[in-house]
Amino acid sequence: MLIIPAIDLKDGQCVRLRQGRMEDGTIFSDDPVEVAGRWVAEGAKRIHIVDLNGAFAGEPVNAAVIHEIARSYPDVLIQVGGGIRTEETIQAYLDAGVRYVILGTKAVNMPHFVGDVCAEFPGHILVGLDAKEGKVATDGWSKLSGHDVVDLVHRYQDDGVEAVIYTDIGRDGMMHGVNIEDTRRLASAISIPVIASGGIASLDDIRKLCSVADAGIEGAIAGRALYEGKLVLREAQALADELDRSGSGRPL
Repeated sequence: MLIIPAIDLKDGQCVRLRQGRMEDGTIFSDDPVEVAGRWVAEGAKRIHIVDLNGAFAGEPVNAAVIHEIARSYPDVLIQVGGGIRTEETIQAYLDAGVRYVILGTKAVNMPHFVGDVCAEFPGHILVGLDAKEGKVATDGWSKLSGHDVVDLVHRYQDDGVEAVIYTDIGRDGMMHGVNIEDTRRLASAISIPVIASGGIASLDDIRKLCSVADAGIEGAIAGRALYEGKLVLREAQALADELDRSGSGRPL
C-alpha cells in the first residue's frame, strides 16, 4: 500500500478544498515546488497533483508549476489530473517528466478517448472517477452524471488503463474517514488496481485500508490530514509497509 501525498493547485498555490468546492478551500503554501520537496524528504515515492483551475477550465492552467515539480524531483513518480482533454496535453506532461496522467471528465464524456490514448501512451494513463452516492461527477465535480462507478470502470479496464483513482466527493477534504466499503467493492469488481482517495484522517484509516488491500487497492491519496499535521507521511508509509508484511491488516 503506497501512501501518496496530494498537491492541489489553484492560482499557482497549494490548497485543499472541502468536497471539491472551489469557494471552500484553504491555502497551505504559495510555493508548491517546496511542498513537493517536503513530501520527497519524508520519503514519498509518488505525488498526486491536481490542476484545480484546469479541471474547471477544461485545459491546463497550472502546467508550468507542474512541469517544474516534475523536473525538480525526477526520481519521484508524478501523477497529474485536471483539464487533461487532448493528446497534446498528455504528451506535454510526459515530456516534462510526469509519469502518469489522469483522465476524468474526458473519460466519462468520451469513453473511446481512453482506449485511443492508452494505445498511444501505454503505461501512462490512469482514470480518476469521483463519485457522490455512487454516481460519477465531472467538470471539476460541478456536474453529477447518471453513470454508475463500477459500470464505467468495466468499460476502461480492457483499454489498458494502469489504475483507477476512486474519490468519494462527500468525504474529500473533510477528514471523516475513508469510504472503505465502496472502495473495496469497486476494487473487487475489476481487474485493475484501485487507488483510494478522500477522507483519510489518521493512521486508523491506513489500517482499515490495508485490511482490505487484497481486494486490489494499491495506494491511498492523503491531503488535508498531512497538511494539518494530523497524519505524518513517513509514519503512515511505515505503518502501511508493516501491515503489508504481516498480511493481516495488523502490525507485526
